[in-house]
This record gives sequence, structure tokens and C-alpha cells, in this order.
Amino acid sequence: MYRLIGLLMIMFAATAASAPPRTDRPVRVAIARLTHGHVAGLLDRRASGDIEIVGIYEPERAVAARYVRDYHLDSALVHDRLAPMLDRVRPDAVLAFGSVAEHRAVVEAAAPRRVHVMVEKPLSFDAAEADAMAAQARRHGIQLLTNYETSWYPSRSALGRALAAGSVGAIRKAVFRDGHYGPKEIGVQREFLSWLVDPSANGGGAIVDFGCYGANLMTWLMKGRTPTSVTAVTQRLKRDPTYARVDDEATIVLTYPDATAILQASWNWPDHRKDIQLFGDTGVLSTPDARTLVLRRRGETADRPLATPAPAFADPFAFLAAVVRGRATVADTDPSSLANALVVARILDAARRSAATGRTVTLGRD
Repeated sequence: MYRLIGLLMIMFAATAASAPPRTDRPVRVAIARLTHGHVAGLLDRRASGDIEIVGIYEPERAVAARYVRDYHLDSALVHDRLAPMLDRVRPDAVLAFGSVAEHRAVVEAAAPRRVHVMVEKPLSFDAAEADAMAAQARRHGIQLLTNYETSWYPSRSALGRALAAGSVGAIRKAVFRDGHYGPKEIGVQREFLSWLVDPSANGGGAIVDFGCYGANLMTWLMKGRTPTSVTAVTQRLKRDPTYARVDDEATIVLTYPDATAILQASWNWPDHRKDIQLFGDTGVLSTPDARTLVLRRRGETADRPLATPAPAFADPFAFLAAVVRGRATVADTDPSSLANALVVARILDAARRSAATGRTVTLGRD
């Protein structure tokens, strides 16, 4: 009897050791910087159970102390160096909430350690930097995702379905209006504002901060195609010296062999906005807000509302958890994908050069 019990215990231990990792436990994530205000979206949903924060890299002590206090975090989570933190806490993924220019350092620290990365939009405003990050991710076999708020809008996913169903025919023109009345004016955190208005950290002002949304969504709508040309005009309309080094108004025109996109990025809108008008051969689809999609076909005199069911994932962190656990895959055409991010980086890089030189920048056909 004792021999049988012992044999059963050995068999149980061997089975447990060879079993695949549990896919229902929370994904262990680390945070790289707290200087992007969107980190609040992660901290506010800690009770969801799919994500566990196991470490925070933030060298600015005052910033870290404020978040520890305001969100009742364990101060032991905070580290002042990124690589040692990753070695110590061994996360499944790291989420970058610093400046755009800091993304490469996060990827270069995480990728060799086989730690997945999600950055806040955009991946980069420099095409060469984006390519370098992509090479690291591919070499080490990690996911490198970019989070855009608009990816989780019901109206955005419904727009894709309506277009695929042929509701307006082929895309001929799309107009994207994104922005608000200024980061200082809406009251972003001091540390957030400091890099948003620093061209070395943000690549520009509104041209990057809000131009990236239209670039991301047009690339998604065009199934990953790169535009043939990019033309951009930027302005400084604000008198506040806070904005002296960057643009606060930008218009970017993307041309394709069969379509045009106009990206209107601004820190001068009278209110917050992220809306789309998509003109096809036979009608127009419009998303005036996150939850509304309307259709007007040729000859009709009024907009018709279309259904906007909730998307498969409500937020980027649920999506990240599903990807890490193998419950979701990332197609190249996904708005969060690395393939999309690389096209967006090329568009932003070209837009910045066009605005600086006053000339159209031609891109290769993909």
C-alpha cells in the first residue's frame, strides 16, 4: 500500500512538472516610466484580475511618490533602473509609459530578456528607430504592440465591418480630426507636458501627438499599404511660450494610387475630438464619437445610424493579456501590430520632413 501511494505521488509530481503553464493566472507586467498620463488607465483597472503589476521603473522620485500615494501602491514596486528591475521581477510584459523617444531603450532592455512590450502611441516618429526596434523584437521573438485609444472604440471596429461589407464601396477619401485645446489647457501632469512640448522627446507637437491616430487608422483601413506621398504643413497658433519649440497645428495629406487621406491634428480644437469621415464610391461613413457610426448613401438626405457592438476587447490591457496567454493573435493588419506601427513611423517621419522643408515626400510603393 505504501509503495503504491509513493508511486502515485511520483506520477502526480511528474505530471505537474510537465504540464503547460496556466493560462488563467494574471499576466505579470512591469511599467517603464510614469510620465505619460495614460498610465492611469492601467492603474485604475488593477482589480480586473487579468493583469498583475510586479514592478515600476521610474527614476523621478517625486513622480513615483505621487503615484504611490494617489493609487495606494506598494513603494517596493518602484525601481530606479530598468534592466535590473526586469531581471529581478521577471515580468511577462513591460508597458512603456514614458516619452516616445524612450521606447527604443525599453525594447532594447526587454527583448533580449524575452519580455513582450506594449508602448503608448506611436511606436516612433523616426523610421530608422522603428526599424531598429522591430529588428530587436523579431530577433528575440517577442510581441511589440502599440496602443492607440481609438483601437478600442466600438465605432472604429464597426467602421471596419461596414467598409468590408461594401456599404460605401471603395475608399476614395478619408478625413481624420484628432486633438483637443492643448495639453497645458486640459491640465496634463507637469512631467507629461514637459516631454510633449520637447521636439527631441515627442518629435514635434500635434503633428505626432495626434497625427499618429489618423496615420494608424488609415493604414488599418488600407490593409497595411504605405502611402505613395506625404505632404504636411504645421503652424504655431498659440502665444503661450510653453509651446515655443513645437507645432500646435498640423495638416498631413497622404496620397495612394486610388485614395487620399487628410489628417487634421490640432491642439487648438474648441473641445476634444477623434472623428472620422470616410468617403467611398457610393456613400460616406462617419464616426462623430467613440460609440456612433452613421451612413449616408448617394442620394440620401439624412444619416442613418448603424449598430456599434462592443469590440472583442474593451481595452489594451485585456488584449495584451490575451496575446501573452495565447488566446489572441496579432495580424499584420491589426491597428496594434508592429507592421502597422512601422508604416505609421514612416508617415510621421515623412510628415516631419515635409513640414520642415515645405516639400512633398515620396515613399516607396508597398
